[in-house]
Amino acid sequence: MGDGITASRETAITRAIEKVGPAVASINVEQHVSSVSFDPFFGFMFPREIYPMKSSGSGIVISPDGFVMTNHHVIENAEKISVTLSGGYEYEAEIIGFDETSDLALLKLDGDDFPYAELGNSDDLIIGEWVIALGNPFQLFSISNKPSASIGIISATHMDFGRLKSGKVFQDMIQTDAAINHGNSGGPLVNALGKVIGINTFIYSGSGYAEGSVGVGFAIPIKTAKRIAKELRVTGHIDRGYSTGLIVQSMTQSISRYLNIPFTRGVIIVEVNDGSAADRSGLEPGDVILTAHGELVTKPSDIRSVILENDLRSGDKITLKIFRNGKYKKVKLKLGKPGEN
Repeated sequence: MGDGITASRETAITRAIEKVGPAVASINVEQHVSSVSFDPFFGFMFPREIYPMKSSGSGIVISPDGFVMTNHHVIENAEKISVTLSGGYEYEAEIIGFDETSDLALLKLDGDDFPYAELGNSDDLIIGEWVIALGNPFQLFSISNKPSASIGIISATHMDFGRLKSGKVFQDMIQTDAAINHGNSGGPLVNALGKVIGINTFIYSGSGYAEGSVGVGFAIPIKTAKRIAKELRVTGHIDRGYSTGLIVQSMTQSISRYLNIPFTRGVIIVEVNDGSAADRSGLEPGDVILTAHGELVTKPSDIRSVILENDLRSGDKITLKIFRNGKYKKVKLKLGKPGEN
């Protein structure tokens, strides 16, 4: 009878938590921080004391050989990192690489046969589908030796925040009302099938700082996270170099009149390097670029800004809307490697 009642309480959500929970990690960080004193007479600032500080966040084991994904801001300036898994098993972690721009980091635990999570698909998310945020909010992992779970829905997708003052670029973010609190950063956002579809990263506060969840949290899509983790695993860093082979300049009234172009917006291609990415895509001198990746282009630097803000690199494609010979058309430009023509 009891078993029947228990079984009747099981849902896709409870099964997803049971499936992913063992792979959720508590990331424990030790660092030394300098405090600063100010001498009002001489106007000097000088170190007063160096003291140890501990902080914590979350992560997710993504392979049986112990690779762990988390946020860069969780392990930033760490001198020692330890990772605790369900049951209280603790391991020292090595930093394989990190990327400040995407706010992601890859760690490695020594060993094998670790429980690990299945990574899902963040391209087919449904607004309103159930999701679970798992992690170590307020260091509660240390009390129960297992992750805490909160439930909500996908509130929105493709949330673009562009390049922040910190230098981080948050594009295509997943918004959820599942409670994400301090310490949840770096942990997984999981769908009802028990697959990781995002890495929980930050919460929204109208005042700029929130003590806890206000029902508006954001996660990095797992598609982005997988790509970053793969590159970090191979090279230990992210190479955002690229080349286009284009030389452009802003449109002016004189150029418009001379070439009989019925507008003065966009940038005009003045040179295409032979064999370059632009050359291979079929772009030609005299083409006017009006948008890049759907964003208006009004000056030469706008194309570079779009590439940076969308975290595009060599091998990625950017869609350009151009004007040529009285007609509008779209061209896909595959970015070349740095140093190409």
